[in-house]
Amino acid sequence: MMTEADYYALFEAYAHGELAAPARADLEARLSADPALALRFADFTELTDTLRAHARHQQARQQLHGIHAAMLAAEAPAEIAPTTGHLTHSVNPVLRISRTELRLREFWSGHRATVGVAASVAVMAVFATLLGLDLWKTAQTRPSLYGYQALKREVERIKKSQKAITTTLNHFGKPGIAPEVVQGKFSGTGFALTSEGYLVTSYHVIEGADSLLVEGRNHQRFHAERVYADVKHDLAILRITDKKFAGFGRLPYAFKSGQADLGERVFTLGYPREDVVYGEGALSARSGFEGDTAFYQVSIPVNPGNSGGPLLDERGNLIGVVSGRQNDLQSAAFATKSSYLVRLVDSLAAAKTAAAAPYHLPRYGQLAGTSRPQQLKKLQDYVFVVKVFEKD
Repeated sequence: MMTEADYYALFEAYAHGELAAPARADLEARLSADPALALRFADFTELTDTLRAHARHQQARQQLHGIHAAMLAAEAPAEIAPTTGHLTHSVNPVLRISRTELRLREFWSGHRATVGVAASVAVMAVFATLLGLDLWKTAQTRPSLYGYQALKREVERIKKSQKAITTTLNHFGKPGIAPEVVQGKFSGTGFALTSEGYLVTSYHVIEGADSLLVEGRNHQRFHAERVYADVKHDLAILRITDKKFAGFGRLPYAFKSGQADLGERVFTLGYPREDVVYGEGALSARSGFEGDTAFYQVSIPVNPGNSGGPLLDERGNLIGVVSGRQNDLQSAAFATKSSYLVRLVDSLAAAKTAAAAPYHLPRYGQLAGTSRPQQLKKLQDYVFVVKVFEKD
């Protein structure tokens, strides 16, 4: 596996034309096909350009300092011998200072502050770039590239009182002890993955959560916990932990493991508001933002809060998980392909983890051949608000 230093060495050789023709062609093909590698190369280019600019500023500053020191030396009075006190030689400043030097002196006097500011800006740019690269490496948390908006809905005011929320979150607490105050920060959508109480949502919705609460259309609330996260594909698996939860029953939809067709009619349910919202459109591309093949692009208007919602085809099969939208195109939304979700569940089962044991994905759906209103009536019981809470 290549390290950061390996990538930088490769990019530097490419930038200086030191790569052989086959290696250069291979790298260019990878840059075109891999958005993450292209972003890494753009970061390298920005960093090296900034460092070169800083070096040029420093060189110019040193040259100006040298010229200024030479002019000051030319203006100095005749040197006096330290032992005799007599003049050893004299300098005529009129003869020694040329017209060019006079102009340089005038330039330095008038632009000294400007040159200093330019050098300071260059230094700040270098450190800002290095800090940005470090933060980018550390984060690696969601597809938050320029022009892409993750649909996490901020919650400025919880409609229920703070006391009611904290009581719900701490109903296992001891009587007479005041519950710890928590505050809702944001929310999204999730939907049932299995009948045993596992759900799916987008990773960026539950990132950094201290507590999770899922709420259905009948306002039933359940504690949930994160079981597994696939950061690269913006997927998270949750599990309801409340003992009072009795299961979802048989899920009405199946999970499609293959590709959906271009132009296919699709629809979604989500919670950009407190009430569930329906949206429909078409599958407009079989790749997502900047050509990411793990995502679909769909022509469905979505808003913050839709993240984690199900994307279904006409027959009611689950084909994706809504993730984000493009900032400059309101109708361009993106969804993680269901094939990646199925692959994730299969990999957990193959690893024989304890969390994977109860995963039983439905093989057959019950929505094909029914009208859209009938489909929605059945689906609403399996789509939830995912509320995220953080301690103050």
